[in-house]
Amino acid sequence: MNTELNGIHRSSRTYNTTTPENQVTGMKLVQKKFLQGVREFELVEDVINVRIKTRLKEEKLTVVLSVVNPDPVVNGSMLEFFSRIKADDVLFQLFVDKPNQGEFNAFVDALRQRARGEFHAFTGIRDGAQGENLSANHQEPPEGFDEAPEIGSPKQRKTANVESVETSIQMLQQFLEVDEIASVIDALQALKSEPESPAAFDRLANVFAELGPRQGAVLTYAPYIGILLTDDPMG
Repeated sequence: MNTELNGIHRSSRTYNTTTPENQVTGMKLVQKKFLQGVREFELVEDVINVRIKTRLKEEKLTVVLSVVNPDPVVNGSMLEFFSRIKADDVLFQLFVDKPNQGEFNAFVDALRQRARGEFHAFTGIRDGAQGENLSANHQEPPEGFDEAPEIGSPKQRKTANVESVETSIQMLQQFLEVDEIASVIDALQALKSEPESPAAFDRLANVFAELGPRQGAVLTYAPYIGILLTDDPMG
């Protein structure tokens, strides 16, 4: 999926396309585009499932909503959602205004609200506390859509709480297959030894980004990792 994300050019152009073949049902959005295949997005509890099917291949991806930056960027005919953890990483892309503007906006607003809610669940911030307007018209992107989200690097954020790091290690070792997450545990051990080390934060961010679908399980048992790797004003 990353191969199609090279050479990002952000734009604030407007779009207004309607295709009757596309449909959205509940929290599932199905998009079809000529020569570009089908994209399916489904919000399920604390994750979004992504399925991209073309004539040549099919890709599936599950992304934990707490790591999704809720302020996407318009890039040509695509709307891109970035990672809170690694600011330059595009997690997934939606066709702008597919299947139509109304259904597209409704799904994107729900996605943004879920992403905020899951992140706030980690930080203890109540949903809606910031009074943000989630019903913006995505045909004309809200202010800031034409700029990349500004996420601080881990070394700019905080000092790790050694006790919370140790708890995270114990929970992961108890409930998950250690062999599959050995790199995360090693990174946590390094951060526990040097809780103020920028290099230790960067190492944890990198190994977490490489987990792919296993991110959800790791955050389930070690939610403190999500707090460490995002710009949490409460932390």
